Amino acid sequence: MTGAGKSAEELAAEDAAAAMEREAALEAQEEDSEEAETTAKTTDSASAWETPPEGGDEPNYEAVIGALQDELEQAREQRMRAAAEMENLRRRTAREIADAKKFAVSSFARDLLSVSDNLTRALTVVTDDEKAAAGEVWKNLLEGVEMTERELLNVFDKNGVKRIDPEGERFDPNQHQAMFEVPDPKQPSGMVVQVVAPGFMIGERVLRPAMVGVTKGGPKPDAKPEVKPEAEATSGMASSEPGESVDKTA
Repeated sequence: MTGAGKSAEELAAEDAAAAMEREAALEAQEEDSEEAETTAKTTDSASAWETPPEGGDEPNYEAVIGALQDELEQAREQRMRAAAEMENLRRRTAREIADAKKFAVSSFARDLLSVSDNLTRALTVVTDDEKAAAGEVWKNLLEGVEMTERELLNVFDKNGVKRIDPEGERFDPNQHQAMFEVPDPKQPSGMVVQVVAPGFMIGERVLRPAMVGVTKGGPKPDAKPEVKPEAEATSGMASSEPGESVDKTA
């Protein structure tokens, strides 16, 4: 059968077969090209080791090994530096978390200090004679106020809030605020003789300094009087006049 006598379907089938043969030939050609390129790269890489450098009989293996060792050392240093940075970050984060937990109640505790002050004032205005002469109702009321104050201080203590009551200690400008001076030649200058309002600390931070009265005009002893360790560590009164007030609130 001649080409003129072929049907349209037969011609279309022949054209599709021819197109498929051409695509297969192109794919085979591309595969051969890629294989040849890979072989050339492998040959070039091998020749870099096998071909001796100009003016030499053997490849410069020592230079190649030295370069690889330098790269290895740099990678080791980078890894150690990254590990050290991560450890520092972990420690800093842990410290910040611990501080956040410790001082999270600072603002709340500071707001409650006035409540503690009012409870203390309510108890101090009533003398012992008045308590003895009070009726049963008033005695129960006073006992309730005392129990409330004790419970509040217990809550403070559970949350790391400590009370500062420095009567009889040396004046510490870091924890005390001088409100007035008391002339007393019998006592050394710079001693706390009266606490107007107790102070409070949370951890190492001062929520509120203790408001105190200090002595003035007394002798300056050669040796420091017996005080608590934290009072001995302070040297603020050595270079300041008695009664100097320093507010070190947190």
